[in-house]
Amino acid sequence: MLSTLILLPLVGAVVVALAPKSLSKLLGAGIAAATLVVGVVAAFSYDLDKGMQLEETYTWIEAFGVHYALGLDGLGLLMVLLTVALVPLVLAAEWFTADDPEGGGARAFVAWTLALEGLSLAVFCATDVFLFYVVFEATLIPAYFLVGGFGRAGRGAAATKFLMFQLAGGLVLLASVIGLYVVSAEQGEPSYLLSDLAALDISTDAGRWLFIGFFVAFAVKAPLFPVHTWLADTTEKATPGTSVLLVCVLDKIGTFGMLRFCLGIFPEASEWATPVVITLALISIVYGALVAIGQDDVLRLIGLTSLSHFGFIVLGIFAMSSQGGTGAILYMVNHGIGTAALFLVAGYVYHRRGTTLISEMGGIEKATPVLAGLFLVAGLATLGLPGLSPFVSEFLVLLSAFDYAWYVGAIAVTGIVLAAMYVLWMYQRTFTGPTPAAVEGTADVDAREIGAVAPLMLALVLFGFYPAPLLDVANPFTESLLAHVGVEDEAPDVPPSDETHAETEGDH
Repeated sequence: MLSTLILLPLVGAVVVALAPKSLSKLLGAGIAAATLVVGVVAAFSYDLDKGMQLEETYTWIEAFGVHYALGLDGLGLLMVLLTVALVPLVLAAEWFTADDPEGGGARAFVAWTLALEGLSLAVFCATDVFLFYVVFEATLIPAYFLVGGFGRAGRGAAATKFLMFQLAGGLVLLASVIGLYVVSAEQGEPSYLLSDLAALDISTDAGRWLFIGFFVAFAVKAPLFPVHTWLADTTEKATPGTSVLLVCVLDKIGTFGMLRFCLGIFPEASEWATPVVITLALISIVYGALVAIGQDDVLRLIGLTSLSHFGFIVLGIFAMSSQGGTGAILYMVNHGIGTAALFLVAGYVYHRRGTTLISEMGGIEKATPVLAGLFLVAGLATLGLPGLSPFVSEFLVLLSAFDYAWYVGAIAVTGIVLAAMYVLWMYQRTFTGPTPAAVEGTADVDAREIGAVAPLMLALVLFGFYPAPLLDVANPFTESLLAHVGVEDEAPDVPPSDETHAETEGDH
């Protein structure tokens, strides 16, 4: 089933590339919908209490212990569902944007989107480290062409900067992947299977050096301060749909890798690095929010908010608690939903105003009340409003932060306050005020545009009031991972009540 899930969009990308231009968008939408169906079937086939499932393992390069190995656990399942849900919505939202004559054409846009989907699904399903590395690097190909081929002036430079950062991180990762081969070969037969590597007795020094290689690559991908500078340029120049694919799907590979490989293979090194990683996460939270406040380009601003959000995710991961781990996983899902909605709605605004500069907007609220409402809901989700799904994630992460150290939680809370500032200020400057004559009579969102973001809005509300389905999937994975790392949540220190004290005295 997992091979089918991966191959369907990959083969579909080739089919779309060879199909007539007039059929490319319809064909791509159909393939994305079929991939969504397979993903949902995989979800219904998944048993919450049985760990890694739907496994496939075939020898690939026997001499190096490389396998074509796939599997799905709670973490992978949520990332797969997020990916297969977002791609059809992106294609629907960018239905006419892809026809931009200055870009590569709709056929190329759809084909590269499907290719990125298939490779991302392979990353989330890979249970062999070498296979993971291959598809991890391969995702850069469609991502580069999506950024460089579509969007606004300057996109070529942004695509090159994006590629250079990602390739540099990939080279560091390659060194650690080679190191894992050496370590496993010294202890018997070489193997890149995740189950074999997790059982290795890796020396402290070797484990820490290998951890650094994995972590640096994932920090670039996530992104995390200070290797984040490609992010804002990319989201500013790319199309909103491409930004959704990069920030809400591709960047999740970074935090996914931290959970899967950093904690899964190098538990001792992960605990050793925790103080430094948490410091970087806190810097990302505060710095990303502060820089976002001063932005005039709405797409660049949304991109920088993700730097702050990824800081929260990394903080939850390395707080080493059940609340933090579960909160981080939920944050990955909820950030993908909320930020995707914000990017797509911001794209609708751009297509109506012809600019992304906030200083040149304002007053469109009366002409397009539905568009303004959608933007406001997506923005409120970004700042973590109670009742919307990101609030649940932030609450769990902040609990873990205060449990780790009171000052860590106090610093992290400032990110919430700053988020309210940049979101509300962005909405006020973009939509409110006198309606310019140039925007009077501007068309509000149509049925296609509403259909592309309505599922995201529904998910924000549904998981805000009823997060149990996400928690039921994330909790078993978190418990298993923490047990592997050797971390147990401390029982709360509850003072005895007067009645309990009296009973104890009576017994004596």
